[in-house]
Amino acid sequence: MYPNSLTHLARANPFSAPLFTLQKVEEPSQSLAAEHGLSKRTLAAAAVTDSDISCEFGSMKYYALCGFGGILSCGITHTAVVPLDLVKCRLQVDPDKYKSIFKGFSITIKEDGMRGLAKGWAPTFIGYSMQGLCKFGFYEMFKITYSDFIGEENTYLWRTSLYLAASASAEFFADIALAPMEACKVRIQTCPGYASNLRQCAPKMFAEEGLWAFYKGVVPLWMRQIPYTMMKFACFERTVELLYKHVVPKPRAECSKSEQLVVTFVAGYIAGVFCAIVSHPADSVVSVLNKESGSSAIGVLKKLGPKGVWKGLVARIIMIGTLTALQWFIYDSVKVYFRLPRPPPPEMPESLKKKLGLTE
Repeated sequence: MYPNSLTHLARANPFSAPLFTLQKVEEPSQSLAAEHGLSKRTLAAAAVTDSDISCEFGSMKYYALCGFGGILSCGITHTAVVPLDLVKCRLQVDPDKYKSIFKGFSITIKEDGMRGLAKGWAPTFIGYSMQGLCKFGFYEMFKITYSDFIGEENTYLWRTSLYLAASASAEFFADIALAPMEACKVRIQTCPGYASNLRQCAPKMFAEEGLWAFYKGVVPLWMRQIPYTMMKFACFERTVELLYKHVVPKPRAECSKSEQLVVTFVAGYIAGVFCAIVSHPADSVVSVLNKESGSSAIGVLKKLGPKGVWKGLVARIIMIGTLTALQWFIYDSVKVYFRLPRPPPPEMPESLKKKLGLTE
């Protein structure tokens, strides 16, 4: 009865993969895995497990370096796409003037020059660096903590649910770190004449509206970023797993680090497209909310209407797809550079195989 019940539980999970199949995968030896603390923790981003690792898996040094990778991946990439983000925000808050991506670029250059495309780069870099620190660092921490809590077998059976829970928990704190700089960025980009840089914007906002000016957008941020991050991490993790299983012509253990980083980039782009779609309506609300003083999320939503919340979606798909792919590429590259332990994609534990009657 137990194997049948367990199988039914695995199939009933709404976030689980389709019926799993077994395949032979080259794994590091048990002694090596135990030596580096990898015996019970088999969930991680795509990459090889290197025998020459720099720290223990799940240690404070591990979390700190993961957070540093998040700073680089989010801070650099979001700053690099500031021109596209600026046009996207203006499409959302003033669709009558900025009717398309190309029209938005041409009007911005005509009115503000090429330098105008870089408006809001400072709050973008600071805000998303802090967000990346919390997002990736806390994700690794929550993923390991939740995995240890539910056990090795449930970690495998419910791995997608684990990714969703860990990423949602991490993003809750990451958005609190991001909110002040996001508010400044949108105000600089969408309010002509209000402020030309962060040094002017932040004191002016505080003088006019107090501390609330920086955090009034945190709830819409949660609405936008938590679904986005849940999709970003869960879709990435499962896409990596499927790519190695069905697309890559050789076992992951035989792939070079460069080949694995290509898989990381492809999986990141696929995840990014889905991220952009699920988070775009809330992104539109955040843009308008931070532009207009005294507005509320519900009021903005009613004003935009069902069609208005999807303005700028194409620009956001291009931006977020590229952004997410580069973020995962940079993040995984940091793990490679600092020789962090990186376990292989999840495999069914031997104990679970025995309970399901799949081995003797």
